[in-house]
Amino acid sequence: MERFNERTINDTVKIIDFLYRGRDIQRFWVLEEIARAPYFAFLSVLHLQESLGLRGEQHISLMIQHFEQTLNETEHLEYMESLGGNDAFVDRLLAKALVLIYYWVMVFYYMLSPKNAYHLNMEVEKHAAETYTKYLAHTYDEKIEEIRDDEIKHFHELKDAFHMFV
Repeated sequence: MERFNERTINDTVKIIDFLYRGRDIQRFWVLEEIARAPYFAFLSVLHLQESLGLRGEQHISLMIQHFEQTLNETEHLEYMESLGGNDAFVDRLLAKALVLIYYWVMVFYYMLSPKNAYHLNMEVEKHAAETYTKYLAHTYDEKIEEIRDDEIKHFHELKDAFHMFV
């Protein structure tokens, strides 16, 4: 499954990079809009499990972590909006369509295999950090540097969650 996750992310990245070539801020906005979906999905499944009396040992800590990650990704999204990343209708339409698909994929993925859902999201966060690093190599922005550091932090948090299910 890990190879499938990596291939899926690589193919998706190629498409988004092609569509947003030369439009970094818009690409970042789309990616940040999408980045919140897995955390919402994880929280949804954890709430469902709790409601059904299926609370696990790490349940509360995972809920807190994913809620904090959601808030953090929302802050990133708001910054990209302040730079005009969501000005074009087509960007908003694409992002909303991708979010709906990605959210439901992650809900079912997390229900079936939390480990693999975490791995997929680790790949997403790793790609985000790499994307911001490339951007920062030619354009310095203190806030984007902070966002890149947050993405690295999320990667490590997800890696810790991944190992809870190994």
